[in-house]
Amino acid sequence: MELKGDVNVLLWTAVIVVLLTLLVFSALPVLLDYVRKCKVMRLIPGPGPNYPLVGDALLLKSDAREFFLQMCEFAEDFRSEPLLKLWIGPIPFLIVYHADTLEPFLSTSKHVDKAYLYKFLHPWLGKGLLTSTGEKWRIRRKMITPTFHFAILSEFLEVMNEQSNVLVEKLQKHADGESFDCFIDVTLCVLDIISETAMGRKIEAQSNKDSEYVQAIYKMADFIQNRQTKPWLWSDSLYAYLKEGKEHNKTLNILHTFTDKAILERAEELKKMEVKKGDSDPESEKPKKRSAFLDMLLMATDDAGNKMSYKDIREEVDTFMFEGHDTTASALNWTLFLLGSHPEAQRQVHKELDEVFGKSDRPVTMDDLKKLRYLEAVIKESLRIFPPVPMFGRTVTEDCTVRGFKVPKGVNIIVITYSLHRDPEYFPEPEEFRPERFFPENASGRNPYAYIPFSAGLRNCIGQRFALMEEKVVLSSILRKYWVEATQKRDECLLVGELILRPQDGMWIKLKNRETASSA
Repeated sequence: MELKGDVNVLLWTAVIVVLLTLLVFSALPVLLDYVRKCKVMRLIPGPGPNYPLVGDALLLKSDAREFFLQMCEFAEDFRSEPLLKLWIGPIPFLIVYHADTLEPFLSTSKHVDKAYLYKFLHPWLGKGLLTSTGEKWRIRRKMITPTFHFAILSEFLEVMNEQSNVLVEKLQKHADGESFDCFIDVTLCVLDIISETAMGRKIEAQSNKDSEYVQAIYKMADFIQNRQTKPWLWSDSLYAYLKEGKEHNKTLNILHTFTDKAILERAEELKKMEVKKGDSDPESEKPKKRSAFLDMLLMATDDAGNKMSYKDIREEVDTFMFEGHDTTASALNWTLFLLGSHPEAQRQVHKELDEVFGKSDRPVTMDDLKKLRYLEAVIKESLRIFPPVPMFGRTVTEDCTVRGFKVPKGVNIIVITYSLHRDPEYFPEPEEFRPERFFPENASGRNPYAYIPFSAGLRNCIGQRFALMEEKVVLSSILRKYWVEATQKRDECLLVGELILRPQDGMWIKLKNRETASSA
């Protein structure tokens, strides 16, 4: 019996030794990589003591709003430095807020991979245009780029006009009344526009904000943001067992079911339209059905003639829905706030609108959009001061040297767009609202990486022309009818820099019918 016990002890000892050995050998490459990065990055300035393995984690704010503001403070404190490092546990990040530092990363085809935190978008968006990397991204970008051709975008103008008119009518109940929060009204309008232009489906969010699909979009955005800021939720296996993880998966199913149904129905409609081509049946004489991005995705092919699978198409449609509403809604709200805070600029916009439209309430045309030059400058200055995407990330894919500092492969780059746009070298008195900064004669010669509301380089936003067009239509529709007055001061708008930049407590304004506001 004693011999058997000794054998068991030896056996278990051997098992433990083997397991510990395997653990050490599996962890060794990670540890060696950590040591290498520490050594290479030791000369890069940073805000904290950078304790071994813990890094600067003890210095950082855990609240998402406070974390963003802290990053902006770091950028200002280190404005004289080309960049700074930040260790979140054993993971190194480089914080970038200068055009000259950013250019080497965005102007090349090498560092096009997104940062680690984008992985939490994968359950919803898969590996579509926003989140994919390498050859898949290059092929997909090439296939989708033609769908944003100017001639195709012009077909979406009717939808933008219609939904803008719905918004203008909704806002009438607030005209000449008390202050109200316009953020959700504007957001629902944009959601209606992107749904119909992306999927060809009306979700009527402006009249049904409580719809299951609309609520699912907002829930999913909250889940993603929460995971990105809480490392203990990063494990997919653990997250799936948590209450939030289960709710995440339930919400994901609602989103994917809706998109799948839209794709299948649209595909069937296109097949029927093909069959009816040349048919003399009266049915074929019905007005042409509006185009949607989905139609073009269903017909898109790569260089080898291969079509996208339904899963591929769903990735891109979901990406359009995600990227195409929150960011644009944020931009529109901040522009209304800034115009409402600067009466002289708003008068100049009204003067331009009157010159283009007179007293008519006709729809906006493509020719009109070209004439709204001052409004465009206002939008661009708003995007500078309050960029809808306040920060974004990339991964360094090979060792490099930037501004005299060595940067090792695998480091995450965090671009603080909000701080980049406040560099006094390119934007003197950066907190001042000056649309004239974007007049052609003033913008000429400016470093293209100093102003990047739509990112820059190969991975710039493919839908930026669509977004600017939409913003002009919505804003011109509102401002032809109303005078806007902001009822908050700039420092009263508490910033929340999460997936988008938004005011913590909404966007509060007053509206006056322009007929009754002539003395404004």
